[in-house]
Amino acid sequence: MTIKEAILAQMQLVAERQKKTLAPLTDDLKLLESGLDSLCLAILVAALDDTLDIDPFSAGTSKFPVTLGEFVQLYESHAG
Repeated sequence: MTIKEAILAQMQLVAERQKKTLAPLTDDLKLLESGLDSLCLAILVAALDDTLDIDPFSAGTSKFPVTLGEFVQLYESHAG
C-alpha cells in the first residue's frame, strides 16, 4: 500500500467513524472542503502517525497543507 492509499483509507475510516460524508478525494480538494472537520483532521493525523509511523508536523512544519495533494506530498516527503 502506498502512502497515498494509506491516507485515503484512513480518511474514509475517520469519516465513517465520525459519521461524516467525504467529498470526492482528488489531489486539488481543499482539506477544509473534504467533509472532515478540524477534529477529524486531528484524528487523521494521529491515525497516520500510528499506521505509517510518520509525523511530519513534529519536524516544525509551519504551514498546514491546504489541499489533499499537498497533504499527501508532505507525508511522502517525510517517509524514511
